[in-house]
Amino acid sequence: MDISISNTSKIVDVNGIPARIWEGKTASGIPVHCFITRIAVAKNEDASQFEKELQECKPPSAAIMAIPMSLII
Repeated sequence: MDISISNTSKIVDVNGIPARIWEGKTASGIPVHCFITRIAVAKNEDASQFEKELQECKPPSAAIMAIPMSLII
């Protein structure tokens, strides 16, 4: 499965670990929400552009804002 995701400004707690919510869709167009706790670039790569882009967060969609905290494991 391939997905395309974008980071949002929403951070939630998942089992005691902060996770940023990313949202996007699968290659077939199914909407998805991802709870990302860590993301990294290989040590031998120049991460400066990656770090710059990672700081650009969009506001979460209404669907993200409506996720009940009880659904987050």
